[in-house]
Amino acid sequence: MNREERNDAAGGETEPAIWAVAGAEEGDKPRAAIRTEQGDTVFILKRKRKQKGKDKPEEPQEAAEPVPVPKSLHEVRKFLEREAGLDKSFDVIFREMKFGGRDTGLYVLNGFAKDEVLTLILNRLSLLGPDELEPMALRSFLREYIPHIQVKVATDMRMVINEVLVGASALFVDHEDRALVIDTKQYPMRTTEEPDLERVVRGSRDGFVETLLTNITLVRRRLRDPKLTYEVMEAGLRTKTSICVGYIEDIADPDLVRSIKQKIAEVKLDGLPLAEKQLEEALIGKGWNPFPLVRYSERPDVVCAHLLEGHIIVFVDTSPSVMMLPSTFFHHLQHAEEYRQTPFIGSYIRWVRYIGILASLFALPLWYLIVSTGNKPPGLEFLGPEKLGAIPLVIQFALVEIGIDLMRLAAVHTPTPLATAMGLIAAILIGDIAVKAGLFNNEIILVMSVAAIGMFATPSYELSLANRIVRLSLLIACGIFGVAGFIIGSTLWLMLLIASKSYASPYMWPFIPFNAMAVFDLIVRRPVLSAKRRMSLTKPIDRTRQPT
Repeated sequence: MNREERNDAAGGETEPAIWAVAGAEEGDKPRAAIRTEQGDTVFILKRKRKQKGKDKPEEPQEAAEPVPVPKSLHEVRKFLEREAGLDKSFDVIFREMKFGGRDTGLYVLNGFAKDEVLTLILNRLSLLGPDELEPMALRSFLREYIPHIQVKVATDMRMVINEVLVGASALFVDHEDRALVIDTKQYPMRTTEEPDLERVVRGSRDGFVETLLTNITLVRRRLRDPKLTYEVMEAGLRTKTSICVGYIEDIADPDLVRSIKQKIAEVKLDGLPLAEKQLEEALIGKGWNPFPLVRYSERPDVVCAHLLEGHIIVFVDTSPSVMMLPSTFFHHLQHAEEYRQTPFIGSYIRWVRYIGILASLFALPLWYLIVSTGNKPPGLEFLGPEKLGAIPLVIQFALVEIGIDLMRLAAVHTPTPLATAMGLIAAILIGDIAVKAGLFNNEIILVMSVAAIGMFATPSYELSLANRIVRLSLLIACGIFGVAGFIIGSTLWLMLLIASKSYASPYMWPFIPFNAMAVFDLIVRRPVLSAKRRMSLTKPIDRTRQPT
């Protein structure tokens, strides 16, 4: 402290000040004392030694402080050159112009901005005279002379850069410490079309695309409820990916909404270039579980149906797939086609699909057990090949499984005009010639074909891949341990499903925990008017589906 602050009230004499070495901490012991000419005493302190491993943890770095918008256009240009790649990246543009006698600068990314909108705005500003602007020119631009709906004022340069990277345009005015951010974005996008994985015979033909605003508009068009809420967040340090959480405010569970938003806010990644798939792993953290714990859809009508049930939907910019939380194993068995037909036909389609999925799982292991053990049930004596062939049955099945996977991968990477030729090669050269050569048996090809058809009939592509791994695992267990291997493998499969959770919701609901009405809904596609209450899985605020 200053000696003048220690003056004695009576005599005004100065009391010697006591100083400590800068940087000393509480508890440091004095090692020596020095008396200055002014009568001050300076203590030289002996610092305590910190034990190894006992250092205080580093404080987490705080978010970058805002950078005020410079008043000089020259300083704005220098900042953009340093932070935004101006004059380095060819698509970063800073166009300096004069409107109404005031120097301005337009910061935009070439390719993102709508040329028509910017031309209209610049044409209007070019007609201004010096006497038409207020002393606060930026306020005049905002209120009177920029004919656009979405315009806001920004005072932080970092925020301006982020907005422009999303597709907006920024207008700076000389001698103003603020900027105008104008939403002129226009992304390259394809037209809406029916998703390849969720086709229906009757129904809408539109589907989600890679543009976030288009996707939320498709949902809003069908669900004209003022309680439908969209909250936009951001994840990825470098990609700054826009994520939209959608829900119906008076139906969705607020705790679930809060939990999902908190999880998204806690995502610490440098980017999400693969969009919803990387976000799913960050939210769910399922590790090595092969089963999908999140349901995806590219159909707006399916997403709207889940919103009305109390689900939370998550859009990720640059992806046409929308996540729906929570989801169970049986959500992945549903298809929109069941609800586009009459209840009876819809129930029949559902049962056929269930049979196909069961066949994709158990047809191969059960056929192998029947043939290998020789205990054929009555009426199934015809099962089994007359000649086993040169390769053991288990190896034949494994090779056919790998062959089908190779054909699937080849179909994905093969151009459409060549896909037919690839199918002929796979069917004739690989299938027919391999059977004639004695490598495979006709009955094995038949059983494998039935399992493959059941796999392709599974509505969820992710679930079909997981079921393929289960089928292959059961087949290997049967080949090594016989009937005991099948029982143990099936038990482990069921235990994995029971132990899995989709965002704190039981994956095997409504069987575990048991809900009789929900189980009935899985078996039968009930008429619309008979479904009077929402499912209990989502814990909706409003359980009633038919308001009086």
